[in-house]
Amino acid sequence: MQSRGGDRVSRIAHRFERADLQRRRACSKSNILFKECSIANRSFTPARFCAPVAGYTHSAFRRLLAEFGGCGAVWTEMLAARQILHENFDKSPWLRRRHNERNVFYQLMVRAGDPFDRILGRLAEHGVEAVDLNFACDAPEIRACLAGSALFNDLNALKSVADRCRRHWTGILTAKVRLGDDAPDWQKKFLERIRVFEDSGVDALIVHTRFFREKFKRRARHEFIPWIAANTRLPVIANGDIGGPEDVSAMADNLRPACAIMIGRHAIVRPWLFAAWDNTMQIDHGAVWHRMSNYIEEDFPPEVAFRRIQMFTKYFAANYAFGHVLRTAVSNARSIAEVRERATAFFAARSKVVTRPVVAGV
Repeated sequence: MQSRGGDRVSRIAHRFERADLQRRRACSKSNILFKECSIANRSFTPARFCAPVAGYTHSAFRRLLAEFGGCGAVWTEMLAARQILHENFDKSPWLRRRHNERNVFYQLMVRAGDPFDRILGRLAEHGVEAVDLNFACDAPEIRACLAGSALFNDLNALKSVADRCRRHWTGILTAKVRLGDDAPDWQKKFLERIRVFEDSGVDALIVHTRFFREKFKRRARHEFIPWIAANTRLPVIANGDIGGPEDVSAMADNLRPACAIMIGRHAIVRPWLFAAWDNTMQIDHGAVWHRMSNYIEEDFPPEVAFRRIQMFTKYFAANYAFGHVLRTAVSNARSIAEVRERATAFFAARSKVVTRPVVAGV
């Protein structure tokens, strides 16, 4: 006869087994979505992309992501368009592209007065094949430059920028947007901008389904994806609050009209996310962290590398039930050597890894 304690353990084990089975079934269903898409007559396989994340999707991270594989395309950090005229493509940690990176979209912060002929010409000279224009960023410093969301709201300037970029760029051209300002007439204004992109010859639309002033703590409004897709001839790429196959399965009805999905913060936490989409993988988290740190040190000067490793750890720590211990230890370190020492000690303790990292508030 089994004891009450044994019964309780058995029930808990059964509950976890059932939850894992449900998760695997959900993953299986989601795998039929976003296998492939076409943008400007170019095929992307799979149609699962890594979003631009300021401070994170630099060349070191893209190198790591490419080594794991499974990502159909990756975006750079948002790059100040004018600065491209002065950067060294072979050395810049933002611009350099390694041979194993399959499809890289260079996302640009653009302004109405930018010399697009020179900027886009230089990108073409260095073999760039795809450019993304950011009209979504609502950061105060970006708005002050009349870029990002400020440019989205200025219809005439938006049209001028889209037309000029298309005139000077023969490669793939996409536009990244949010829903606009949360106002009663937002849908009318949103569609006006979509018509601008269509008329200008933009090839695809990336939609982060939040309003400008909404932070990440507010959920993405993917229920608008079917409406957006029904009102444009452009392929729509869905972005926001997508963390893996389970989310795609749970939001399948809303996401299905999109041609592709884009994942940002969850990919920083788990750089193997795309590679593990269709396959179970055993991950040595400590080894991944050290490899990322090595790549950052190779690409950045010491004082910048120190900060970038701390930034990466802030997200990577979400893999652990007690990740705050790792975050705190690394954030309080005074040198890269001390960062490595503290992180190594944490990984050696074999802290519990969580099944579903939480990025809210990170």
